[in-house]
Amino acid sequence: MKRSVVILIVILVILLILPAYSFFKWAFQPKKPLNVLVIDKTVPDLEKEEHRSFFWILNQNRFVNKESNNGYSFRKDYFGFIPQKPLRNKMYDIARVRLSEIINLAEQNDVIYVTDTYGVYFNDWYRGINRSRRSRMIYGGLNNSDYLLLKEMHDRNKLVIAEYNTLGHPTPPLERNKLEDLLDVNWSEWSGKYFFSLDTIKNPDFPKWILELYREQYHKSWDFTRSGIVFVKNDDRVVVLENQTHLDFDAPYIITPHEYMEKYELPYKIAYSHWFEIIETDDNDVVSWFRIYPNELGDSIMVANIIPDVFPAVVKGPGEQNYYYFAADFAQNPIGMFSARFNGFEKLNFINIRTDYKSTHNFFWKYYNPLMRNILEEYWEKTYSGE
Repeated sequence: MKRSVVILIVILVILLILPAYSFFKWAFQPKKPLNVLVIDKTVPDLEKEEHRSFFWILNQNRFVNKESNNGYSFRKDYFGFIPQKPLRNKMYDIARVRLSEIINLAEQNDVIYVTDTYGVYFNDWYRGINRSRRSRMIYGGLNNSDYLLLKEMHDRNKLVIAEYNTLGHPTPPLERNKLEDLLDVNWSEWSGKYFFSLDTIKNPDFPKWILELYREQYHKSWDFTRSGIVFVKNDDRVVVLENQTHLDFDAPYIITPHEYMEKYELPYKIAYSHWFEIIETDDNDVVSWFRIYPNELGDSIMVANIIPDVFPAVVKGPGEQNYYYFAADFAQNPIGMFSARFNGFEKLNFINIRTDYKSTHNFFWKYYNPLMRNILEEYWEKTYSGE
């Protein structure tokens, strides 16, 4: 037999054995009973990208429901907007947090994670409609029952996690203020996002409502062509920072101090390309910071609009308090669920090979996955490891 044929056979055997070994290693891993409640009101399709990657982490690390002893389903194990099949019929259900159920939910669950409350809007749900402007909301926003459940879980010192857009529109100001007090965060009402191109020809998915707000505010045409960051305030004010014109580095970066790099297995510095918000905190510990790199012209624009170039990205409750706030859309990552059943999948070398360092793929594997895994593991170990 030729040497090349032998080598080919060996490679094929390895390719067959490694996945099988990885799967069985995952399947026989000890299960970790943990009751997790997810709230996601931004589910305009069946992909459920606003919470799917979190469920990947739950299943990869063998967190299971305590009653059923089964893993979690990203398709049905959440509260919020639930599209029904077939999607073309535009039928949906809504799983709400009921006031009468709050005490029971807080007793039954160990973790609550609010991944997104922006909601579903008419133009998102009925595709093909003119999407140049923001449209009427079908369902969304953090309501009083949601807040009371978060408070009940918080008061019991269970694990509470919330992230961008929980504080923003369309959450009413009263609920926002109460949640800010509960989690010791203060939203400046500024949100932002990196765009790989501000040129609406090269980037046809660029939000048209931003263009309209810009033209109404500045009374001039949109003439940006490079990459950059767009800031939008709750009062519809828009600030644009273009690469080279206003920025030394076009994307915002997340910086993590050494103490938390070790604790959560995070990189010192990583680019971030989704929506984020500018917050402040008083007594919380800051796990990671956002850093924006304006040049002299960009800095003058940021100062004039009271936009800081360094602000918290992840905060955690001080001492033994079990709550976190992520000031960005961390959970939105388009990862396939099938790979969650293979132990050590994230350690395969090809996963981390990406030419685009700003990709959500890069962010998920290097930042969100280790951060969330370590948060869950730490909470589970100190809560249940002695049982």
